[in-house]
Amino acid sequence: MTAPNELRLLPWSGSDGKPCYLNTDDKTGYMSRLADNIEAVQLGTAADLLEHASDTLTDQDADLEDLRLLAKELTGSLRDVLRVATSRGHLLAVGKPHRP
Repeated sequence: MTAPNELRLLPWSGSDGKPCYLNTDDKTGYMSRLADNIEAVQLGTAADLLEHASDTLTDQDADLEDLRLLAKELTGSLRDVLRVATSRGHLLAVGKPHRP
């Protein structure tokens, strides 16, 4: 089984907002594939939202409510992308041999 320092941070939180981790050696198992797919959707959503933000911020007619909604969507997306980056960064660090 996976060593404790090799747990995968999943791209979702538990019902109490705490992080969820996957403990498996099977990188092609159902939960690993599900996490990979959700990460891909989250990153795609972030890219789309970035384009939308660029358009909204250059729109002189955008009102305060539009900007608040945009800020809320960007905050959620940034949270998701940060979780993906943290998870993937940890996976990269685990896969690299330690150099003295």
